[in-house]
Amino acid sequence: MARSPRRAGAPRLQLPLLCLLLQGATAILFAVFVRYNHETDAALWHWGNHSNLDNEFYFRYPSFQDVHVMVFVGFGFLMAFLQRYGFSSVGFTFLLAAFALQWSTLIQGFFHSLHGGYIHVSVNSMINADFCAGAVLISFGAILGKTGPAQLLLMTVLEVALFGINEFVLLNLLQVKDAGGSMTIHTFGAYFGLVLSRVLYRPQLEKSKHRQCSVYHSDLFAMIGHACEQTARFKEQLHCTPEGPQDERSSLRPSCHGGPMGSLPSPPGLAWEPHTGTIFLWIFWPSFNSAPTTLGDGQHRTALNTYYSLSASTLGTFAMSALVGERGRLDMVHIQNAALAGGVVVGTAGEMMLTPFGALAAGFLAGTVSTLGYKFFTPILEAKFKVQDTCGVHNLHGIPGVLGALLGVLVVGLATHEAYGEGLGSVFPLIAKGQRTAMSQAMYQLFGLFVTLMFASVGGALGGFWSNPEFLQSILTWAAQPHGSSWRHLRKPNPCSHTSPHMARTPPGP
Repeated sequence: MARSPRRAGAPRLQLPLLCLLLQGATAILFAVFVRYNHETDAALWHWGNHSNLDNEFYFRYPSFQDVHVMVFVGFGFLMAFLQRYGFSSVGFTFLLAAFALQWSTLIQGFFHSLHGGYIHVSVNSMINADFCAGAVLISFGAILGKTGPAQLLLMTVLEVALFGINEFVLLNLLQVKDAGGSMTIHTFGAYFGLVLSRVLYRPQLEKSKHRQCSVYHSDLFAMIGHACEQTARFKEQLHCTPEGPQDERSSLRPSCHGGPMGSLPSPPGLAWEPHTGTIFLWIFWPSFNSAPTTLGDGQHRTALNTYYSLSASTLGTFAMSALVGERGRLDMVHIQNAALAGGVVVGTAGEMMLTPFGALAAGFLAGTVSTLGYKFFTPILEAKFKVQDTCGVHNLHGIPGVLGALLGVLVVGLATHEAYGEGLGSVFPLIAKGQRTAMSQAMYQLFGLFVTLMFASVGGALGGFWSNPEFLQSILTWAAQPHGSSWRHLRKPNPCSHTSPHMARTPPGP
């Protein structure tokens, strides 16, 4: 039965109307409440007779640049391995992050920088807003391919608000230490998205599991070069057989959540394109963890700990992936994701006296546990708990985030005046003042983890109902389609006349 023109046109209007409404409301709130702080305002800065080199911009902006690249490039391309959701992963990352940084400036401003009835913004506001956007994108990874852009925007409205509340409770009321966001960013974002995925679970989504496969050839990467043209020319040079091209020399196999795939060789210069997001995140993660920390030894120590932890998690990932992989082959999903777990696990303890050895041990543990999670726990999560974790955020952000929080509890409990000396006040001011013991601070850290899990779980459940009201019911069918239903793109004829029986067959998008 054909739908009425009014019902058929509803999804078409939802996204533009929602974008206009949210941007208009945000702009009005900015006009009323947001002002420059004393280091940004021309009159206030020059009135104080400061040297321009003393402006915090010069100390914080390099870190902000790295964090910004991670959010807008790293997270988007990390999720771009799915052959039918590549445009959505990159495009919706752009949309959600752009809105989240505005909305979080307001939410975080009301909690942290409201003075005289105004929110005062600076380069620190930009860094904190990007952190909040990162949590939103982590949640997005759990529900990629299951929702439309309108639902995602509604999810962002709620999640940013709860992120701000949770962050305020942990950092201001409980006064826990979590500079790199193992709890406030990774744990919160992961479990918010997982609970949301459970609430949005629909049995018919099982029919689209074949779309959760990775392939090398995708015109998605035309956004960062001429990769699609290189792919097309390369494929034209292949001798295509009914079994498809094979390359038995390759030790890396493409990933496929929905079923096995053949080993399609990569065109020259494109084999590692799926790793674009991974490499950006891996390189810039020390800046991500150290950006909000105290200038000087604290920031220096955080970058070093993250640096060593990432390197150890990479080796742990390769070792475990080969160990549990079929015929000792490496799995691309493991390499793309679990190698980053080292950055997550030292988010809380990175600014503490973790020691280089401790950073290596924590990173190796995180990489191995994350890899095992992708191999064994993800299927259980879907089969037993009906949680369809599209991008495996539970293994990259959830489990390492919890491990990072527990590592923070351990390192805080071991803190002594002898180890920190005069620097104890900059890392643990309450311990230095005698208001808390190391053990009591450790208990606050542990309590902060439970608070984060509570906010994330309740928020994800509310988000599932909030983003699925009656007037958005028509999106449910539309959102279950591949990203072709949301994106207009040109299709080129396939130069290979045969399709490999080992490759997931997908119908053309609308």
